[in-house]
Amino acid sequence: MFKFLKSLYLSKRFFYVISGIVLLFLVSYWIRPLYGIVWLLVLGLVLLLLMEISMIYSGKGLEGNRLLPEKFSNSDLNDVIVQLRNRYRFTVRVDIIDELPVQFQKRDFLRKAKIPGKHSQTLEYMVRPVDRGEYTFGNLNCYVSSLIGLVRRRYTFDKEQMVKVYPSFIQMKKYDFMAIDHRLSYAGLKKIRRIGHTMEFEQIKEYVVGDDVRTVNWKATAKHAQLMVNQYQDEKMQPVYSIIDTSRIMKMPFNELKLVDYAINSSLAFSNIALKKGDKVGVLDFSNKIGNFIPAKAKKTHLNNILESLYNVDTRFLDASFGKLQAFVKQQITQRSLLMLYTNFEHISSLHRQMHYLQAIAKKHVLVVVFFENTELKELVSDEAESIPEIVDQTIARQFEFDKKVMVLELQQRGIQTVLTPPEDLTVNTINKYLEIKARGLL
Repeated sequence: MFKFLKSLYLSKRFFYVISGIVLLFLVSYWIRPLYGIVWLLVLGLVLLLLMEISMIYSGKGLEGNRLLPEKFSNSDLNDVIVQLRNRYRFTVRVDIIDELPVQFQKRDFLRKAKIPGKHSQTLEYMVRPVDRGEYTFGNLNCYVSSLIGLVRRRYTFDKEQMVKVYPSFIQMKKYDFMAIDHRLSYAGLKKIRRIGHTMEFEQIKEYVVGDDVRTVNWKATAKHAQLMVNQYQDEKMQPVYSIIDTSRIMKMPFNELKLVDYAINSSLAFSNIALKKGDKVGVLDFSNKIGNFIPAKAKKTHLNNILESLYNVDTRFLDASFGKLQAFVKQQITQRSLLMLYTNFEHISSLHRQMHYLQAIAKKHVLVVVFFENTELKELVSDEAESIPEIVDQTIARQFEFDKKVMVLELQQRGIQTVLTPPEDLTVNTINKYLEIKARGLL
């Protein structure tokens, strides 16, 4: 009996009808003949109520389940599928209330469906996580009523399901596809003109029209009595590391996503491209101390190791120790490598404090410092100032914007490559920088 009462709910239509009957009883005080008619309506309501209760509590009822992917992609839209099967012989209306994970902070989720008897229906909705970690779905609640619509019966399915949210593998696959496609420019990826011969020797072959005459091998030409040229291929198996700052400065949010998440999503996509180019990739994160370190490897399965290592990386409420980073790089990364350092400097003095360590790293490796434009400041600068406080705010914003450009110049003067980018363009600009460095033979 308790289980029956717990699953039975009165609908809005029932209360509307009751309100109408109460109003009619009130009117019947002045119109006496109406009093008996109202009691007939009450009797009819009771009969309809009992009939609908017997209908929705008979038979096998409703079956449902929630289909979740094995993992969610952070900052992307992910599909969630709800499958419903109506076992009743009559058409039912279903209100679906899915208990979404607490991270989404959504408490008004509702989907409606109308399913004919002995039929199935599939519903789909999208969720966009903005934090990595474990997301737990609660009950899938389905409230069933007949076309009478006076009462509803609650069905509960899939009481608890957990999904892990990983760095954006959807973004990684997107750039993986575009890296091998001829439409690179559609994604913002630039074709870089190759400078010099920064390539490995592959073989000697016969000259064909279009080959670079500077690659003619005169000894082989004399031996075979025809023009022979050296064929080269891009240098491969070069170590490439993504170094991610996880200090408090990377906790700053843009478009609901923290800077560290932009960096992690970018490093995953960038590492995938580097693997496709035949290089070895690795990952390192640090704040006040060194975090996860994945040595550079060229195996295709190595990307899964990187994905798992980035899954639980999060920011700390402490300042980054670039001194510890420099000491660790000196000790653990002995081969000359390309280091993509994802960090952020909001003031030029913060850069000056770390410049000594950055220069020490750049002496042995190709260091690229990737930091972010403050897009909200750019919007503030572009707005028209109408009062003295707004003029002051714009002046300060312009100063911060100018400081970012000065930082770029100071780093470049000291032989350190830079990428200053809006957070949403981080992945494209990072891949462009990697392609440029490969083409110029700087590594």
